[in-house]
Amino acid sequence: MRVTKNRRTRVVLLVMIIVIIGLAALLAILMMRKETSSTALFMKQSMVNANGTIASYLKEAPSTDPNVVAGREALSESVGLWMQYTLLVEDKSDFDNSYQLLNTYFMSPQHYIRWKLEPDGQSRVNTYALGDDLRIVSALLDAYGRWNKPEYLATAKEITDTLWAQGLNNGYLVDYHDFQHDTSSNLLSLTYIDTLAFERMKQYGLISDELYTRHLELLRTIPNDGLFYPRTYDVTTGQYGYDKQVNLIDQLIIGLHLAEMKQPPDKLVAFMKQQFAKDGHLYGRYDAKDHQPAVKYESPSVYGLAILLAVQMDDREWAQQLYDRMIMFRASEGSDRGGYVSDGDTHAFDNLLALLAETTLQQTR
Repeated sequence: MRVTKNRRTRVVLLVMIIVIIGLAALLAILMMRKETSSTALFMKQSMVNANGTIASYLKEAPSTDPNVVAGREALSESVGLWMQYTLLVEDKSDFDNSYQLLNTYFMSPQHYIRWKLEPDGQSRVNTYALGDDLRIVSALLDAYGRWNKPEYLATAKEITDTLWAQGLNNGYLVDYHDFQHDTSSNLLSLTYIDTLAFERMKQYGLISDELYTRHLELLRTIPNDGLFYPRTYDVTTGQYGYDKQVNLIDQLIIGLHLAEMKQPPDKLVAFMKQQFAKDGHLYGRYDAKDHQPAVKYESPSVYGLAILLAVQMDDREWAQQLYDRMIMFRASEGSDRGGYVSDGDTHAFDNLLALLAETTLQQTR
């Protein structure tokens, strides 16, 4: 009888220990996921202007051309990328803050998003950037689906209504419309065919079936030169535009959207793996003809996008290799801790894409 009781006691204790260990492990995992990334902290501490907008660069620099970003000027690109991050970490407060900044500073009286602001929130541009707009629309619709705040859907509709009214050329969205001169581009950058944005717009009735099919079919049937994709499509001539020097950022964005359509860019990934195995890293640009590096620099944004593509393709080993290389460029101490700073400066784009990649990779482990 004593033996039976002792056995029962030992079993109960063992079960309790296993439960406690399991709960402790689960708590540790949850705490790790809730821990704020050092890159996110760097962005908040060093890359935010006095008015709350995200500065494009760490260093101040005067603007000499309204069409070129400089210094602490802010981009609609950063708004969309930060919104995507706040959605990943389910931070409604930070998302709402970005939403307020969007409405206060970026939205114009003509209901388009100004693609660039001066550090004080003023703007001297008269156009939007299509890719940024679609990213923001996608984030707003995701946020509406998650938190059911009607304002998100209303703003997404406001933006898309403007795109359909002013941004179409020959039946396609184009890179920009100039609201001062009432002119539109003839080019559609193929990176801007954001598959998830189009899916969300269709889900919430913000795009017609015809326009949805036309744009996604353009991406689905995109040609290549044997390895690299064209960067632009002329909507008036039907001609594709290839670059002599290929920016991997463009290739990866197109590749990521293709992978989202279940058409992974296998040749592009094989090329990158070959280059990485040979050189131990990826360069920012490659020659379109001989496929040799065209520059000597590496880019955290290239690694960030490559990680996102690897995760999309369920290639965790490749994603980890890319991540290990990417964080070599991240400051580990001092005032720049968490930032991808080089020679005392950095671009928000590099940090935000690295942050998205890091967070996505952690959440899929």
